[in-house]
Amino acid sequence: MADISSRPIPRHVAIIMDGNGRWAASRGLPRVAGHREGAKSVRRTIEAAIGQGVQYLTLFAFSSENWARPAEEVADLTFLMKHYLRSELGELHEQGVRLVVIGERERFGPNLAEELAKAEAKTAGNDRLVLIMALSYGGRADIVSAARKAIAAGIAPEALTEQSFTHLLSTDGIPDPDLLIRTSGEKRISNFLLWQLAYAELLFSPVLWPDFGAADFAAALEEYATRERRFGARPV
Repeated sequence: MADISSRPIPRHVAIIMDGNGRWAASRGLPRVAGHREGAKSVRRTIEAAIGQGVQYLTLFAFSSENWARPAEEVADLTFLMKHYLRSELGELHEQGVRLVVIGERERFGPNLAEELAKAEAKTAGNDRLVLIMALSYGGRADIVSAARKAIAAGIAPEALTEQSFTHLLSTDGIPDPDLLIRTSGEKRISNFLLWQLAYAELLFSPVLWPDFGAADFAAALEEYATRERRFGARPV
């Protein structure tokens, strides 16, 4: 592995954590077992991001479409989120991780929404890594919400620019992702950060999320370092 000081490091990495169900099915286990194992990968990936010098890490933990899953699975996922938050928050805080939540957190009920708000407040002063958790999040809904904010604020159409619109999104103040990783071999972005991913480098890993570890994260960053980012311009 190359010395990280000798290659470009993405400032912001976003990950679609996919493959928990297939991991469990391949072992004859219930889906919730895959989600539990996937939670361990979250910890490994956070540690890897810190070690690699990444400043922002966004994890797609629960999409707005996930509410259509069986009620039992949704309940299991909600329980795991509560458990993870309660068991890991102290360590995340000690590691200097700031937690930010985007999405419709209120759909998980007032108790979890309040816990998330308290976790954000507790870690607000940390600056080693900003961990953005996308919960009940959808890219289209994010854009529609921003448009509604512009209308409610009375912003004239001719005064609305890409830059001003960006400040109305749920990710205001967070730089756009430089690299998107999706695990499990699927090759789509599934309504995730549609505006923000406009010029991100996309990497699709065949590794199922519960098996994803520091070496896989490092390999993704190695691949990123080989990409030539043009942002729509041609080389001179």
